[in-house]
Amino acid sequence: MAGSGVPVIGSVDELTELLHARHGGPRTPDRDLGLRTAALLRRSHPYDKELQVAGLVHGLGGLPGAEAAEAVRALLGDRVARLLRGRTAAGEDAEALRQAAEAGRTAGLDAGLVEDWRPVLELVAAGAYQL
Repeated sequence: MAGSGVPVIGSVDELTELLHARHGGPRTPDRDLGLRTAALLRRSHPYDKELQVAGLVHGLGGLPGAEAAEAVRALLGDRVARLLRGRTAAGEDAEALRQAAEAGRTAGLDAGLVEDWRPVLELVAAGAYQL
């Protein structure tokens, strides 16, 4: 756990399990929001893997942005954590994330599966896509 009492996600396996639990759970309007947000960001920002991953894990486990940011900071890096902070994040990338999350609330977008994102998660966790 982080100093704030927020659990720290220490591996891509652990993160993938949490994402599976969220996306495999009961049907709710926001169940696949992370997948849809990431898919939209993949289209609008194809080379920005950190931004896409922030979209995927946005709202992770029902944690507020600051807590989700703290939970993934060690694994996914400072930029992803800053983007997840939500209202406190500024700049074009944070705005792109907010817009994609809003657009992702529209049902009907085939966003794929959590496993489709595993290679991207592994590369971002390894620091291979830092901007």
